[in-house]
This record gives sequence, C-alpha cells and structure tokens, in this order.
Amino acid sequence: MPEVWSEKRLGDVIELKRGYDLPTSKRVAGATPIISSSGPTGRHNQPKVAAPGVVTGRYGTIGQVFYVSEDFWPLNTTLYVRDFKGNDPRFISYFLRGVDFMAYSDKAAVPGVNRNHLHEAQVRIPNVDTQKSVARVLGALDDKIELNRRMNETLEEMARALFRDWFVDFGPTRRQMAGATDPAAILGQAFPADKAAPLAPLFPATLGEDGLPEGWSKRPVGDLAEIVGGGTPSTKTEAFWAGGTHLWATPRDLSKLAGVFLRETERKLSDAGLAKVSSGLSPAGSVLMSSRAPIGYLAIASAPVAVNQGFIVLRPTERFPTHFAKLWCEANMETIESNANGSTFQEISKKNFKPILATVAPRDTMAAFAELTELFYGRIKSSEEENQTLAALRDLLLPKLMSGEIRLKDAEALS
Repeated sequence: MPEVWSEKRLGDVIELKRGYDLPTSKRVAGATPIISSSGPTGRHNQPKVAAPGVVTGRYGTIGQVFYVSEDFWPLNTTLYVRDFKGNDPRFISYFLRGVDFMAYSDKAAVPGVNRNHLHEAQVRIPNVDTQKSVARVLGALDDKIELNRRMNETLEEMARALFRDWFVDFGPTRRQMAGATDPAAILGQAFPADKAAPLAPLFPATLGEDGLPEGWSKRPVGDLAEIVGGGTPSTKTEAFWAGGTHLWATPRDLSKLAGVFLRETERKLSDAGLAKVSSGLSPAGSVLMSSRAPIGYLAIASAPVAVNQGFIVLRPTERFPTHFAKLWCEANMETIESNANGSTFQEISKKNFKPILATVAPRDTMAAFAELTELFYGRIKSSEEENQTLAALRDLLLPKLMSGEIRLKDAEALS
C-alpha cells in the first residue's frame, strides 16, 4: 500500500470545537461517559456528541488525547473533533498525540489551548488508506490493553465480592443458619462442589452475641498488620537522590497508577537517601495507602519500596495478608476518613489508624482467603505487566508511524 503523505493545516484535516458545560448538580446517572481534559470522569443520562469521538484538553490537563467509542459528553474544559473531514477517527486520536498543544496555548496564569491558533498548525498526514492501516496496528495494541483492563476490573470485583461475603456479611454462616447444609450452598453459587467441600467447614454455623461468626472477634488493625509511615529526605541534598535505585513513592505515583500494582516511581532514593527514611523499605506485597490530600489512594507494592510522609503502609502478616489488607481498606474507607483530622487538609495519622477494628477469623480461614484471592490478583498482576509491555510497544511505534520512519509491514511484524 503506498504511503502518501502531504503537508496541510490542521484545520483542513479536522475541525475542533469546545465542549459543553455540565455542572455536577445537573448530571443524571446514566450510561453516557463524561469526558474531561484528563479523561472519563463519570456518566450522564444523555450524550451531546455521537461516537466515534476524539477529545483533548483545552484547560486543566493539556496534551492528553482520548478516543471515545460510544456517544459521549465532552466537558467545556475540552476540545473535541466536530468534523473529521473524511479522515479516520481512530488515526486522528493517535495523530493528535504528536501535536505540541502547549505551543498553541494562551500565555495566561492558567494556560489554555487556543483552538483558532491550533487550526493553523502545519502538519504532515498520510492518505486515508494508510491512516486506516496505521490505526489498525496501533488500535490492536490498545484493544488488547483495554480488554486486559476490563478483565482486571472483573477479577477485582470478584475479590471484593468474596471479601464482602466472608468478612462483612458473614454469608457462609448466615446461609447455614438459614438451613443450608450442602457445601456449595453454604459457600454460594460461585463455588463448584469440589472447591466448596474443603472450605465450608471453615465457617461456624451460628453467630455469637457480638454478631460475628462464633469464635471470630474484632481487634485493632494495628495489632494485626505492621503499620508504618514514611519520610522525605531533603531534596536539596543531591547525594540522597543521585544514582538512586530504591523506589520512593508519593501519592502522585498512586494517583497516576493505572491498575493495582506499583512497579515504578517518579523518583528513586540512593542508599544515603534511604537511610533518612526511618521506616526504610517496605517489602513487596505491602499495601500503600495515601493518608492525606487525598486520603485513600491504594496500591500493592510489586517490589520493595520506601514512601514519603503522605502514606500509611500496611506490611502484610499471616493474620492480615496482602489482598485482605487492600480489600479491608477499601471496605472501611469511610471509617478511615472519619478518623482523619487537620485544619489545612484532612490526614489520617498512624495513631488514629491503628485502633480501627478489623474482623479476625481463624488462621485457616485467612489462609484459604489468601489462596483464593491470589488466583485473582496473580492474574491481575500478569495482565498489568502485559499491558505495560503493550503500551511501551505502542509508544515506540506511534511516533515512527506518524513520521513515516518505519513502514506498516514492519510495524505489523512487531505487533
């Protein structure tokens, strides 16, 4: 296929239009995605623009580009493509990622992209047949990434449902109290008979006066997991950072995390810098929770990591294993936030976090839960690692395909 490229004004390739106001008070729950300058941000009951769509930030987050495959509502902080002028929409979503939006922003305290100036940008673009072929190559990678992401959401919701049933609703005990005797019926419909048989005996048949399964109890989370904080070595001391190899997490790392497992951090500590963090490195499997501004970002460390002072870290134990700890934090976030205080911003301290009560089940029950959830989270971790590889390949191919540096047949061989 001939790759015919030509020079044009961006305004001759597409027409961009400002998005639409939709205050939170006017939003009605529905199926339509709302797209902000930083991406999807909730749903509404009616669309403003028909799919397919391409959206980028006008104010706020500038430079990110989003392809939308369903009818949507672009917010007024965005620009969306109103007219593709015969060009391939998905190709345009990749093409715009190579545009320097900041070069066309207003020079104000809060920069914003000037649509009219952006339309004057000189760009180099291939013919539509080549566009479709490029979009097919890159789209195949993004489709696989999205498939993995959705699968991971399903797997984690299954883990949450299991946690709620066992440790919040006490479902196996309540079903026995309602007359269930078959192991599969005690464990619920999600468990086949051969899996349910060894698990059902782990659950008491009655609730005690405290409302817990007989023999279970509640204890402070600080008695069950090792709870630590972090620290920030002086940023003015180069020796603390130069040549750093130790992961050092901030809440910003978690806010940008697309998944469950933290593998990389923006900054790394040297040995000298690590020595200035009193809690040192927390082991892989530790659960990281941002403790302020905002409270509640969560991640599981894939490798040993040090954290700044904006964290509470739950180091796993036999009585409080990794996946249980993450799911417990999610299920108890309202209680965690209610124990926070602060005048400038809300913060949950270790002192206020440690006394929060957690349900304590027998060791065999906790071990069974850990084994089951490892099936979910092990798959999630593998999919996230695959997505990381796929995204790296896409990001490698993107500029080369957009510039014509490599031919499509070579890119197809790589993907």
